[in-house]
Amino acid sequence: MKKLNEKELKALVSLLEDEDTEVVKHVESRIISIGSAVVPFLEKEWESSFNSTVQRKIEELIHVLQFDYLKSRLQEWVNNGANDLLEGVWIVATYQYPDLELDFLKKEIEQLYYKIWTDFKEDLHPFDQVKLINGAFFDKLKFKANTKNFHSPGNSMINVVLETKRGNPISLCILYLLVSQRLELPIYGVNLPNLFICTYKTGEQQFYINAFNKGLIFSKSDIENYVKQLHLNPDDIFFEPCSNEDIVKRVLRNLIVSFDKMGEHQKSDEVKELLKSINGDAALNEDSK
Repeated sequence: MKKLNEKELKALVSLLEDEDTEVVKHVESRIISIGSAVVPFLEKEWESSFNSTVQRKIEELIHVLQFDYLKSRLQEWVNNGANDLLEGVWIVATYQYPDLELDFLKKEIEQLYYKIWTDFKEDLHPFDQVKLINGAFFDKLKFKANTKNFHSPGNSMINVVLETKRGNPISLCILYLLVSQRLELPIYGVNLPNLFICTYKTGEQQFYINAFNKGLIFSKSDIENYVKQLHLNPDDIFFEPCSNEDIVKRVLRNLIVSFDKMGEHQKSDEVKELLKSINGDAALNEDSK
């Protein structure tokens, strides 16, 4: 399809106030077909317009274009192996914060790493290494569980968690994981029912870390007791590391719950669409938090 110049785009946008609904539908379809590259132009047109109806239509078009672009980036991230966890949670955060830059998050995580690295010692036992990280992360830097606003969508947005230092189990674990990876520690995420946790795992040793409870360290037998209390059968996924893709899917499920709790059902439906686009219907019924 031929790329439109600015004059042609202006003419197209001017038709959004046409009284013929079929014309408007055709124009909207034509603009959407151009793709996300047209968003900056639409934003300028919104600023220069004095017609509230046109402004509303432009807002709706921008949202559709940004959402479609987000979905394609998320699918591409999964298809390419989901190797970079930070990139995955950044893509999710752009649902609420479309102007959020990945480079900004990289710098924030790097600063967080350096602040924790200054307290870290490589020659300690793994338990003691984790306790040092806990002291820096939870006591010095003041990250903590957001128990007052547990279902806030912000708890699933990494930029908000970095700014407020409040999060839910999985968002705190994600930051814990990102720092641990930079410290070259074998710490991974674990999909425990109702509570996302971390595990320190090597060929000789494994223990678990609850980032929602200031990095509390516990054992496999503690998980077994926890699973029994939930009247569930033990499953390997409750004990073993999960993938970056699994982590991002769980973040999306958290967002669905959050938006439903807030009565923002349109946003909930859109996040369901994101989740379905990378895992089909099965992903909608799995655990969150």
